[in-house]
This record gives sequence, C-alpha cells and structure tokens, in this order.
Amino acid sequence: MTNALNRSVTTLKLSLERDIFLRTLIRELSGTLQDVVGLEEASGFISVVGERMGTQLNQDYKSALEVSNLSRKQVADVLVDLKRRIQGDFYVIEQNNEKIVFGNRACPFGDKVLNRPAMCMMTSNVFGTIAASNLGYAKVELQQTIAQGNPGCRVIVYLKITEDAEDAEGREYFRGVESA
Repeated sequence: MTNALNRSVTTLKLSLERDIFLRTLIRELSGTLQDVVGLEEASGFISVVGERMGTQLNQDYKSALEVSNLSRKQVADVLVDLKRRIQGDFYVIEQNNEKIVFGNRACPFGDKVLNRPAMCMMTSNVFGTIAASNLGYAKVELQQTIAQGNPGCRVIVYLKITEDAEDAEGREYFRGVESA
C-alpha cells in the first residue's frame, strides 16, 4: 500500500520544483516582513541581504574578469549579465559618465514579485553596491517596477552627484558603505 501511494504522489502534476519553491519562500518572507514591520523596514532588511550579495557578486565578476576594478562599461555589462543568469531581462537604455539607465522585461522572481516592492531592494542594493564599489558612488532610482504592477522596470543608476541625482528618489551607495 505504501509503494502504491508513493508512486501516485510522485506522478502528481504539480508546478513545484526548487526554483518555484525558493521564489515563493522569498515572496512569503518579504510579504511577512512588509505586513509585520512595514514596507520601509522590510526594505531595510532586504537591503542588508542585497548588499552582501552585491559584495560577493562584485568579487566573483572581478575575479572571473581578472581585474581589480570594473570600468563603467564593465559595470553595466556585469549588471545586465547577472540578471540574465538569474532569468531577468535587463538591458541598457542609455549610459554615460553620469548615469546608466536600465530597462527590464522580466523579473527574476517572476510573478512572485507582484505586490512585494520590498523585493526590489535586491536589485537596488546589488546594483548600487557593485557600481559604488568600482566607481566610487551610485544612487539607484527604481522609477518603475514590475512589483508595483508596471509591465517592466526602469532603473537608473546615477554615478555622480548631480542635480538629477539629488532630485531622484532612491538610495545612495558609496565605496565601502551604503546609506539611505
């Protein structure tokens, strides 16, 4: 009887595998944080994780590229590549010495990000940490996000303190430290 039950359970048509399980876990954790401590505090907790991940990813890319520092172009390429590797669809809309503007057609969290804007702090902190670590400064503005119901994302990474950067809503990052 136990073998028959095991076979019938293992053949069930469920959309459950590690990726979906982990994305759902992160969604529920961020949702619980948002509900219990509020969006701002939840974003803060997720920011800590994003900063740590950004530091590790930055080191991984610099080691793989065999460089001690990434150039502005390499920063843009790395940010697009890391999102591609985790099934995001980021692309560069514009870049110059003052900013890099990214678009995105697919969130790595898929539909699990809907109504969970705190999860976007992963992007902000990973992008900000990598850009600031290599270029000295970054301010990340999440102008549009899939989490907020937009069809795509628009993320601006300011690389210099300019009037546009000062007027933008976002989080600032400095080489070695991050501040809200």
